[in-house]
Amino acid sequence: MVSPILELTNINKSFGHVHANKNINLTINKGTIHGIIGENGAGKSTLMSIVFGLYQANSGTIKINEKEIKLRSPRDSIINGIGMVHQHFMLVENFTVLENIILGFEGETVFGEKLEKAKKDLEKLCETYNFNIDLNATISDLSVGFRQRVEILKSLYRGAEILILDEPTGVLTPQEVDELFKILRSLKEEGKTIVLITHKLIEIMDLTSEVSVMRQGEMVGHTKTKNTNKEQLAEMMVGRSVLLRVDKKEIKKGEIIFKVNNLSVKDDLDVTRVKDVNLEICSGEILGIAGVTGNGQTELLEALSGIRKVESGNIELFGEKISDQDNFLNPRMLKEKGLAHVPEDRQRMGLISDFKACENLIFGYHDQEPFSKSSILNNKEIKEHSKKVMQEYDVRPSSPTLTTSNFSGGNQQKIILSRELNENPKVLLVGQPTRGVDIGAIEFIHQRLIDMRDRGAAILLASVELDEILSLSDRIVVMFDGKIVGEKENKNVTDRELGLLMAGVSE
Repeated sequence: MVSPILELTNINKSFGHVHANKNINLTINKGTIHGIIGENGAGKSTLMSIVFGLYQANSGTIKINEKEIKLRSPRDSIINGIGMVHQHFMLVENFTVLENIILGFEGETVFGEKLEKAKKDLEKLCETYNFNIDLNATISDLSVGFRQRVEILKSLYRGAEILILDEPTGVLTPQEVDELFKILRSLKEEGKTIVLITHKLIEIMDLTSEVSVMRQGEMVGHTKTKNTNKEQLAEMMVGRSVLLRVDKKEIKKGEIIFKVNNLSVKDDLDVTRVKDVNLEICSGEILGIAGVTGNGQTELLEALSGIRKVESGNIELFGEKISDQDNFLNPRMLKEKGLAHVPEDRQRMGLISDFKACENLIFGYHDQEPFSKSSILNNKEIKEHSKKVMQEYDVRPSSPTLTTSNFSGGNQQKIILSRELNENPKVLLVGQPTRGVDIGAIEFIHQRLIDMRDRGAAILLASVELDEILSLSDRIVVMFDGKIVGEKENKNVTDRELGLLMAGVSE
């Protein structure tokens, strides 16, 4: 008989005027994998942060194994058998695996018999769950997938019976996702309880036995996973029906209009991150770049958009060489030639969050008519233009004078996209277009990119979301360690094939 291990009753949490969790009731059964889904700002991570002791609820009760408990800190949660693997790993990179795991729980000494016992206990856990981790390895030398295993191992070593994972597959290859799922299923078979926070509905359907849906701080549904489907879950999340597949016409590829020849680029530490890359994109085509984060995609897009210096090689637009190591173009000059750029980090490079939405909506074009004349801004024209664009792109709220930091991540992304797409560029460079974006906004953004492609734009799309690459791209290249290691037409190509290339396994 299934028994509850975690029960939340009437949980409320507010941050100032924001009511993040509203009378949340949730029961998670022992030995299950329970999914929690919802849009950005739905309150998922806040709720689980309360369970892990990072936040304290304003009201409500928490029970573990039918006993009411108070969780005032993560240490309280760990003592009560709760572990959490955060989206951004909490590891000290220059420490070993063993040092990271015992950090904070080493007691009076980290030497002698106690340390040896810790190593033996960890080796046994590694063997039980087939983790294959070298306890003496330095964290900085491990892949993202193995770092995640270290986080899980750390929780198990500390006695976790309930393991919370927050967006665990965001930076993993398909093969690493498979390995993670094997580990989670193995943990479930051993009687552990897994709580999975994710926005990927395919993972919910594949892995979980039960799923709970949150919307705008409230719990709006619970169901057995076998009794639902992706479309129903998406509708519960958003409050309306959502098109999960991109409606894309047959490609009408034109001539090559953007070309990259033997391009090499260094990062800020003078390390070569892009190594002799060759690319070409035709009008009416989306070329997708697949790869795990940190394999040169960021530096490549920065060089192509004029933000980063080219070390060697050159870039051509409409057959004209526009950039090489001796000729460094800035983004404004590239905009004038018909090239637009949606940066992958909207906070750091795409927006000035303390400025108004209407100001962010014209950056890069603010010195041009009708927005300015003789270096004087036309505020009336800027506001009218902004209101029109915000309505067209469904930016909420449609308030041009609102400070940009007050918009959600999805609406901030729409502000950037509307700014760049509204000028009808001939070439569009777009990095991580839906990172941290709600499922409803994802649908909108994907359709806008397809519309651009159908109007003849050449689009270079870099994304760590393999589903996004497969859904949008006409042709796909894979980057690994700064190099293009494979190219595929997007016809019958599988995520397995791309995943092997992303992991550095050559064809």
